[in-house]
Amino acid sequence: MGYTLTEKILGRAAGRPVSPGEVTELKVDLVAFHDLTGYHVIEVMEKAGMSKIFDQERLVVAFDHLSPPPDPRSAEIQVSIRKFVRKMGVKNFHDNNVGILHQLMVEKYAEPGQVILAADSHTTTSGALGAFAQGMGASDIAAAVVTGRTWMTVPEPFKVSLKGAPGKWIGGKDVALKLLGEFKADYFNGKSIEVHVEDPHSFPVDYRATVSNMGIEMNADALMFVPDAETVRFIKENRGYEPKVITPDRDASYQEAYDLELNKLEPLVAVPHSVDNVKGASELEDVEVDQVFIGSCTNGRLSDFEVASKILKGKKVRTRTIAIPASYEQFKKAMDLGYIKDLVDSGCVVTYGTCGPCLGGHFGVAGPGETVLSTSSRNFKGRMGSPDAKVYLSGPAVAAATALTGKITDPRGVQ
Repeated sequence: MGYTLTEKILGRAAGRPVSPGEVTELKVDLVAFHDLTGYHVIEVMEKAGMSKIFDQERLVVAFDHLSPPPDPRSAEIQVSIRKFVRKMGVKNFHDNNVGILHQLMVEKYAEPGQVILAADSHTTTSGALGAFAQGMGASDIAAAVVTGRTWMTVPEPFKVSLKGAPGKWIGGKDVALKLLGEFKADYFNGKSIEVHVEDPHSFPVDYRATVSNMGIEMNADALMFVPDAETVRFIKENRGYEPKVITPDRDASYQEAYDLELNKLEPLVAVPHSVDNVKGASELEDVEVDQVFIGSCTNGRLSDFEVASKILKGKKVRTRTIAIPASYEQFKKAMDLGYIKDLVDSGCVVTYGTCGPCLGGHFGVAGPGETVLSTSSRNFKGRMGSPDAKVYLSGPAVAAATALTGKITDPRGVQ
C-alpha cells in the first residue's frame, strides 16, 4: 500500500515511515515568527538560556500584525526583535515595508514537501504549495528555532478532490466556506486535508493559499494542495527555478474523502459569529454594512485585487472600504496593472503589507454596533475591534459588490 502526501512528508522529516496517530520527532525545514508572537518566542529563549539558532537561513521573521507600529509598545517590541535579528545573524528578516508573513512564505520560501512551523495559526497558508505547515505556540517555536526539530502526532489524512472549474466570481474563499459549512469547524481536528485538483490551472495558487489559510479555521493540523503543474508554474515564474515535486502514491489509502464540484458553487458568506455559519450571499442582501475590508493573508493577493478592480472600476463605493494587499510585491503588481488606481478612484483607502483590521489591530478597527464585511479569516466577537460589532466573511467579489451598494450583495447581480 502506498503513502499519502502527509505520510511522505512527515516520514521524510522523521527519517523513517510513519503512521497516523503515531507521535514522532521531526526535522523542520523552516521556522518563522512575526512581531506579535516573536516577542514571546524570544522571551522563552532568553528565560531558558537558549542563545543559538539551528540555521540562520531557515528562520524567517516579518513585521506584519502591528506594522507600522501604531503605539509605543508595538514600536518597543519591534526594536527588541530587530536587536535579536542582528545579534543572531538572521538572514531572512522583513521589516515594516515588506508584507504579511504568510504571504511572504508563499512568495519566497515554502516548497513542496517541506515541514514548516511558525508562531501563528495561519501558518497553514504554505500548504498551498504542498508543504506541511502548522502553527505552534511560543515555547514550541522557541525549541524549533534552537534545535530545528519538533514533536508531532501524525494526523489522519483526509482527501478532498476539486472537480471541474469555478464559475465567474468564485474563488478560494468560496471553497473554504463550502468545506466549513459542510463539515463545521471541529470536524478535521487531528486530520490533515490533502486537496487534489482535477484541472490544476483552473485553481491557481492564489486560490489555494486562501483555502490553506482557512485550514486552521477547520481545525485541521494542515491543509495541503497536492503539488502539480500549477505549483511548478508558480514557483518557476516567481522564483526562477523548478521545484522538486512530491505527491501521494496512486495506491495511497484515505479513510475519508470528499468531492467538491467547483462549477456548482455560489458566492458564500460566513455569518456572525462563526466561520462555519455559512450562507449564500444572495440570502443576505438586506444586511447593511458600515465597512468593507479587502485584504489580509487570506485574500490579499493579486487575483483578489483584480476581482475588486473589475467590479469597482469607474464606480464609487457607498460605504467605508479599506484595501490592503498582503505584501509589497502584490501591491506593486496591482499598481502596475492599474488595480490600485481603480480602487483609489472608487473611494477606497489603500495601503499594503499589514494585517491591520483583520485582528482589530489598527487601520480600520470596527466600532460598537458596526457591521463589517471582510475578506479575512475570522468573524468571532471582538476579532476586528469592538465585541459589539458584527463581522461577515466573504471573498473579494462579494466584498467589492457590497462596497458598491452598502449592503451585502451577490456579485452575480452587479452590472
